[in-house]
Amino acid sequence: MPVEIERKFLVETSGWRQGAGVRICQGYLNRDPQRTVRVRLAGNKAFLTIKGPSTGAVRREFEYEIPVLHVAELLEMCDGPVIEKIRYLVPSGSLVWEVDEFLGENHGLVLAEIELESEDQAFERPPWLGREVTHDPRYFNANLCIHPFSHWEEVGPHKKAPV
Repeated sequence: MPVEIERKFLVETSGWRQGAGVRICQGYLNRDPQRTVRVRLAGNKAFLTIKGPSTGAVRREFEYEIPVLHVAELLEMCDGPVIEKIRYLVPSGSLVWEVDEFLGENHGLVLAEIELESEDQAFERPPWLGREVTHDPRYFNANLCIHPFSHWEEVGPHKKAPV
């Protein structure tokens, strides 16, 4: 069974920035936490992804490449606005971080994700890495499309809360 083991962190500095990123546009056909269905255009490739509920940092994930010509129509069918971001792949130690710099209504938010082989796998924490938000549903992309980061209320340094 395909699973995703992913941890997600806020990014505190721009020390991660290197190379060109890939522009991503994604929307949700279903945002139910038990079965999220996402359509994504990443550069010149398109994907349909189905994710099951999270248990810790683990969840089932099924991802299929689809024809790019289908993306525009599928995005029109999405539940809520689309998420736009630029994804950078940043090597650190033996692993590669995916750093997402959000655009549009989520401008100002930068998240780093790392996919692991097991939940307890050790990894090097780059100096630009901030607080872990793996278990904070505010930072799930499916929630950011309906509660964008730019609409959150300031509640202290580096902290915002959805309104």
